[in-house]
Amino acid sequence: MRSRNPVFSRRGFSRDNGYAGFNTAPQAGGPAVATQGNPYAQQTANPYAQNPYAQQAPYGAPPQAPVTTDRMTMDDVVMRTATTLGVLIVTAALSWALLPVDDANINRSYGIGIGAALIGMVLAFVQSFKRKASPALILTYAAFEGVFLGVISSIVDNRIASGAAMQAVLGTMAVFVGVLIAYKAGWIRVNRRFYGFVMAAALGFILLMAVNLLFAVFGGGDGLGFRSGPLGVVFGVIGILLGACFLALDFKQVEDGLAYGAPREEAWLAAFGLTLTLVWIYLEFLRLISILSSND
Repeated sequence: MRSRNPVFSRRGFSRDNGYAGFNTAPQAGGPAVATQGNPYAQQTANPYAQNPYAQQAPYGAPPQAPVTTDRMTMDDVVMRTATTLGVLIVTAALSWALLPVDDANINRSYGIGIGAALIGMVLAFVQSFKRKASPALILTYAAFEGVFLGVISSIVDNRIASGAAMQAVLGTMAVFVGVLIAYKAGWIRVNRRFYGFVMAAALGFILLMAVNLLFAVFGGGDGLGFRSGPLGVVFGVIGILLGACFLALDFKQVEDGLAYGAPREEAWLAAFGLTLTLVWIYLEFLRLISILSSND
């Protein structure tokens, strides 16, 4: 069973088959490798081996991915990611414009934003544990997440640090482009060691932030101080670095899907994973900028 948690895993890494897809060649129709095989393969055989459109490689030739009109392509990934992010950006802009954050309305707007964030979180977990991609569910998640981002960005930009939202957007874009260049150039190698390190670091980071939140809720103030002051800056940078590592895992997911002839619906899952990661990075940038501005 693949791990579906949107934070602790990425689709394409099978817990049954180890860290699938690392340092392996695509399988055209033969049996899957048990330890490091096709990330979309079953325990016994490639699920696309029965594809009538699959091309059988000549004897002695390297294996090839099955050829079918229903395979995921890079255009599919780009279009679905653009659609998901487009919905998120539109709802973020609408919530920014329609939910004022002045003294008279900030509590109401903040409450709506938090409610949208909770709904988005539930939808993200539902999609993460579904066996197949649900475009409607993914786009609905993006819409609610956009409402939350619009409200929280407006609060930070108008009440804490003017221009913070645009700075966070530019920072997120810079991280995305930088990781993409590094990944394509081979400077980042996503292997089992990299995957294990990122998962362990993310688990520790999230648990620590959860403990800090509990102390803040029940003890008041900033909890243990991990999200404010000098420690907040340190953990903000760590959060951005973790987001960059998750981007590398997302790129590996897309690369494996293209190499192994994943079905077209997998493009929605790739878009979902990229959106989750970009939201993570944006929020860490926004928090870091707000901390630095409040310390001036």
